[in-house]
Amino acid sequence: MTDQQHPSRASEAFFGRRKGKPLRERQAEGLATLLPALKLDLATAAPADLQQLFPVSVGEVRLEIGFGGGEHLIHRAQEAAQTGFVGVEPFVNSMAKLLSRVEELELQNIRVYDDDATEVLDWLPDSSIDRIDLLYPDPWPKRKHWKRRFVSQVNLGRFHRVLKPGGRFLFASDIDTYVNWTLIHCRHHGGFDWLAQQSSDWLTPFAGWPGTRYENKARREGRSSAYLTFQKV
Repeated sequence: MTDQQHPSRASEAFFGRRKGKPLRERQAEGLATLLPALKLDLATAAPADLQQLFPVSVGEVRLEIGFGGGEHLIHRAQEAAQTGFVGVEPFVNSMAKLLSRVEELELQNIRVYDDDATEVLDWLPDSSIDRIDLLYPDPWPKRKHWKRRFVSQVNLGRFHRVLKPGGRFLFASDIDTYVNWTLIHCRHHGGFDWLAQQSSDWLTPFAGWPGTRYENKARREGRSSAYLTFQKV
């Protein structure tokens, strides 16, 4: 964990590489045309009412940090057409994949950002987000890299500021040390209640959970997952 306001992009970024294999032609076209249209403009002030970010009427707004392959974000956007979703993902190939699906499904309730999620968190108004999803984030398994984990006192402070009263922070991981890390840091922060009452509450996937490729990989490798729900207090 780090207490730095902004980790150095070269050595302390919360994410690793930015690009993988070359994009297919359609993905490259989508990235060139759709990303500028859907990307948050952090150079301008955020609207006091985040519903203004979307061309359709939405009742609440959720933030997903590091959406990976985009399976979960797309599923939720289809499931809740009256909810606005902001997805953050710095990995170019993942962003291209998501944008292809957004175009294919003609989804109107998704906005995106392709860089550091802390920039979005610092841009958002106080008490403006209903829910934050951090699902299978990079666990940075080596102890010397733990300071690069996204869950930190600084970032929990960011979460607490932007969440509405009673807003929720959902976390999923198959890495025991990161699950314990998150529980400890949320307890130390003091602004979040863990809502679990019994073991099944954190061993059972979230309601409407579609599964992700990271989860499937974990199961193939014999690891179970934990699903933690915290509420802002």
